[in-house]
Amino acid sequence: MRFLRPALFPLLMAATLAAQTPAPDLKQNPAAARAPLNPALPTLFVAGDSTAARGRGETQQGWAVPFADYFDLAKVNVANRARGGRSSRTFITEGLWAQLLTDLKAGDIVLIQFGHNDASPVNEDDSVPVAARRARGSIPGLGEETRAVDNIITKKAEVVHTFGWYLRKMIADTKAKGATPIVLSLTIRSVWKDGKVERGTRHSRWSAEVARAAGVAFFDLSNAMADAFDALGEAQTKALYPQDHTHFGAVGADLHAARVVAGLKAMPASPIAGVLSPQGTAVAAAP
Repeated sequence: MRFLRPALFPLLMAATLAAQTPAPDLKQNPAAARAPLNPALPTLFVAGDSTAARGRGETQQGWAVPFADYFDLAKVNVANRARGGRSSRTFITEGLWAQLLTDLKAGDIVLIQFGHNDASPVNEDDSVPVAARRARGSIPGLGEETRAVDNIITKKAEVVHTFGWYLRKMIADTKAKGATPIVLSLTIRSVWKDGKVERGTRHSRWSAEVARAAGVAFFDLSNAMADAFDALGEAQTKALYPQDHTHFGAVGADLHAARVVAGLKAMPASPIAGVLSPQGTAVAAAP
């Protein structure tokens, strides 16, 4: 699928919908995310949340699932390590980041995308029903402030940092391995006002600021997809989000994946040059 300029996006969308086949079983499978990697090949990792992770049904699929179709897997591993429900904080505290680092080697690339779940509470109390507890948020902002909590979910003492601190740690850890970190802003929610889709949240802006300060590449997926969805229109965009306003289905996932490929192709000294499949080669580079 070729990702074209926004003016042609509705035509592309119509063709994609017409060709859509029933979605496969998308139940989240952590073991699949840990599939063996070919050690002789570079690896492109994705670290993120449910908007990138393998979904839980036909109505939810993360963009990093179809993302692999855009690459020649004889030349590069594509490892989707995103996990639903995680913030930058819990991706680290639950050991998911440490698992990724175990497999990371010099020459690899890590796409880092967090923020949706970082807006959750830092901690909660017993007044919140157990099933509704979401003590996974990071402290808003980019500073070095901390907050000590007795985590109501893990029942452990924890020092919570800012969103910027967690992103900086991921960037620094990636560089220390001789690998390349690339920061992405968030996927877009299908929330509309006056005929325009919601643009990136403050976590998208903070992601850009952290990447700029660290001197690493940044791709603004939020505004790229917002431009495309504004051109597509509210009704057709909402059809891509069959479950809720945050999680898209298979077609929406593929559109996001293609747009990430387009953005990576447009970067100076593109990090994905020479490892694309015919499907990836057909995507037009677009900042």
